[in-house]
Amino acid sequence: MIQTYDEALQWIHNRLRFGMKPGLERMNWMLEQLDYPHQNIKAIHIAGTNGKGSTVTYLRYMLQEAGYDVGTFTSPYIETFNERISINGTPISDEEMLRLVQEVKAVVERVEETEFGAATEFEVITLMFFLYFGYHNRVDYVLVEAGLGGRYDSTNVVEPLLTIITNIGFDHMAILGNTVDKIAFEKAGIIKRGVPLVTGVEQKEAIEVIEGIARDHEASLDRLGSEFTIESYSALENGEAFTLQTPIHTYENLELGMFGYHQVKNASLAVRALELLGQKGELQLSQADLAEGLKKARWSGRFEKVSDSPLVIIDGAHNQEGVNSLLSTLRLHYEDKQIHIIFSCLNDKSGKEMVKSLEGIAESITFTSFDFPRARTGQELYELSKHPSKKVNEQWQEAIEQALLHHAKPNDLIVITGSLYFISEVRSFLLRA
Repeated sequence: MIQTYDEALQWIHNRLRFGMKPGLERMNWMLEQLDYPHQNIKAIHIAGTNGKGSTVTYLRYMLQEAGYDVGTFTSPYIETFNERISINGTPISDEEMLRLVQEVKAVVERVEETEFGAATEFEVITLMFFLYFGYHNRVDYVLVEAGLGGRYDSTNVVEPLLTIITNIGFDHMAILGNTVDKIAFEKAGIIKRGVPLVTGVEQKEAIEVIEGIARDHEASLDRLGSEFTIESYSALENGEAFTLQTPIHTYENLELGMFGYHQVKNASLAVRALELLGQKGELQLSQADLAEGLKKARWSGRFEKVSDSPLVIIDGAHNQEGVNSLLSTLRLHYEDKQIHIIFSCLNDKSGKEMVKSLEGIAESITFTSFDFPRARTGQELYELSKHPSKKVNEQWQEAIEQALLHHAKPNDLIVITGSLYFISEVRSFLLRA
């Protein structure tokens, strides 16, 4: 019998990382044993290569500003595991997490004896999430972030009010495919019959795939850049400002407290999604609530300033698209700085391309590693680099301490990036220091 929170976490982490065979049969079987908790929630389902967490954040803040209680299911976590299941931004308690494990354990162990085989770690957490919001703590809306892909993702059993596909990029290609249209096909697996879809996807071949599937499912499609557009944009000292044109309204001078043009896109998707739900009579949201929610929204580990002196920014740019957004934001807001980068990434990422891109903006670059099963060594990354001021230090804490010591001049900026798992550890270390 699992009796403590630590035992509960250990049990979760001992599950498989990936299933033996793709599909939703195992998930559906387990949900049936728990009396279909996922059918009791009003959900928005969000998939995409990048920007899912930020889009969830904008949705949550706007809904909360309008007085709604909002549940979220996100990954990975930044500070504590419990963040993955949160209400109004507050992670569930250790006691609630323990109780959920105790409730699902028998079902998870029984499914191993069936033809469907053992449940993965992500399936178990998803099951706990559905149980929590389906029966234990009913909220007004639940924002469900897909874990990987869409079609066979364990969240895809949900019956949402609306779906969002943020964008398509090259990530998890061993599982999702190595072309834009293959990846788009997997993400578009979240499209449901008659359920509106909002997307920021830009590539022609991806749009064709998504349009075809939406048409087959009689799902309306709203594309950023087509049905709704960003009319103007400017960088502010503490964020971004933009004007958004939708089919029913012009939202002028919306402000974000998060940095980067990619965040303007994410926020635009969130606005149009809630606008559509408002048109369907699913919710009420004033323009003031919308604007205030966007302005207040914050998401840890995404271009987050964790120190002013010396100036330190952490960013979970975990793939090439993420690095491109990071570089764009640095050029917009910190073009006058000497940028010193500390970088670590996982071995299933496009390390060579990421390193090459970062070199173009770096005054110096230090490669390191961290305690994670799929983390690359700093030496491997160092050997990919041609930067004249490159260094390697496998101990990331030492690498950061050295950077803080040597790059503390007013014109210096230390940027720590490369993986959300890495940033999770770094953030905790820096905010404790």
